Amino acid sequence: MKNGAEIIADHLAMAGCKTAFGIPGGEVLALVEALTKADIRFVLTKHENPAGFMAEGAWHATGAPGVLVATLGPGVANAVNTVANAYQDKVPLIFLTGRVDAAEAESYTHQVFDHQAVLRPIVKGSFCAAPGAVGIMIDKALTLATEGQPGPVHVDVPIMVAENPSPEEAVVPSPPASPNAPPDGAALDRAITALEKAARPIAIAGVDAVNEQSGSAIEAFCTRYNIPLITTYKGKGLIDEAHPLVVGGAGLSPKADQIVLPLIKQADLVLLLGYDPIEMRIGWRNPWGADTEVIEITPVPRDHGMHRVSQTFRSEITTTLAAFSKAQPRANVWPDREAAVARTALNAAFTAPNAGFTPGHVFDTLRQVLPRDTVMTTDSGAHRILLSQKWNTHSPRTLLQSSALCTMGCAVPIAAGYKLCAPGKTVACVLGDAGLEMILGELATLRDLELPIIITVMVDESLGLIELKQRATGRPNAGVDFGGTDFPAVATAMGGAGIWIDDTASLEREVTAALTRPTFTLLACRIGRQAYDGAF
Repeated sequence: MKNGAEIIADHLAMAGCKTAFGIPGGEVLALVEALTKADIRFVLTKHENPAGFMAEGAWHATGAPGVLVATLGPGVANAVNTVANAYQDKVPLIFLTGRVDAAEAESYTHQVFDHQAVLRPIVKGSFCAAPGAVGIMIDKALTLATEGQPGPVHVDVPIMVAENPSPEEAVVPSPPASPNAPPDGAALDRAITALEKAARPIAIAGVDAVNEQSGSAIEAFCTRYNIPLITTYKGKGLIDEAHPLVVGGAGLSPKADQIVLPLIKQADLVLLLGYDPIEMRIGWRNPWGADTEVIEITPVPRDHGMHRVSQTFRSEITTTLAAFSKAQPRANVWPDREAAVARTALNAAFTAPNAGFTPGHVFDTLRQVLPRDTVMTTDSGAHRILLSQKWNTHSPRTLLQSSALCTMGCAVPIAAGYKLCAPGKTVACVLGDAGLEMILGELATLRDLELPIIITVMVDESLGLIELKQRATGRPNAGVDFGGTDFPAVATAMGGAGIWIDDTASLEREVTAALTRPTFTLLACRIGRQAYDGAF
């Protein structure tokens, strides 16, 4: 008879999980042992927050839910940020935590607080494992984490449940939920009529389209009806961005919004394809006109209040677009080529100047030297907004970031989790110096895992985005600038290779060298303070 920890591990293995990340404590030792027995590799990190992001990277690489393990008390508290990120960024994450037994908790308070009360606002569900029903519980957790919009699910495991045999019947994992039926009847007829009438249709796609793997269907549909596509940053690569119908990514850059939002205002039909506006800045509230027909395809009801919708289809994107394709294509869509003009203007707006060594030059060089299918991750900050506009992607999940929560400290661990599970892929990341200093300890994790990731750190010794906002609102400089760190020396001390970069020629040479290096490479690009002025 298996104990509770072994039942949990077996179900995770059946769901395709191959790795788990975290820091063990006495209360989760049975879980760590059981995961190992089930051929799920437990990866020790330096902090629970990066561990959760590594689990996300593993999910992007494999499609199996991420697994995060934390001991009770401080372990759980340390993970709150990464769990909140998984909730907002729609990441299926199973968060396993240790817990003292109920009787003991009545009189023992050391490190004890109510994990479920803390986590419930930022998870899809929270379970407490009970003897005799562990298999049923973890099956429900896996289903909840992956159905509809994916997200984190918390599983609190009391010590006695984890370590003792749990008498229960074998549980057959639930099959994936059947997709909602494709549209028909009057609602479908109205959508087809709107599509046939539209002279200026436009589509906006986001994270749900990525999670449904509907890029091919969206490309075929947009091509058939000559519909321009705008994506969120998470949606980049749904269609190869070299495709002439792809206007570009948007959502956080005021410079991009000045081009994209007027285009949307001209549209007489807006198709929202798995678009969740949680990624967008405040300027994306009600971005279309009052008379515009707006048709939404979504896996879940939307209650954000960000914009008006004419029709909602709660169904799969692929099957719904197939039903819409009964419409006859209309000739002469966007007769004045407004979308093509916007695409050209968007590219021109983010072209780096001819001279100097700016963030734009860094990103252009990385794109030119790194392979076409490189998986790039990026941290939050000024660099992310610019990189997300400039970095052309050719397939989905090749520009990974925290796009809804927009948290710092995610780029290196997401890259690590991805590279660990997809060793044949070139994986790189871009982050700021403040973000790197948050997670310097994880460079040792890269060393221990022997992960040859290419890390580009933008060195301006300031919280560039916040400093920019400070100046823009007329506030004095306070709390945003800091001293310099010798990042190449730190990288070398941590077992990697570190190089200072001051020009594009050096960057090109060192990126090329990093592609063949067996350990991680840290390229510290000295861009100087206020380098992002006017950039995005």
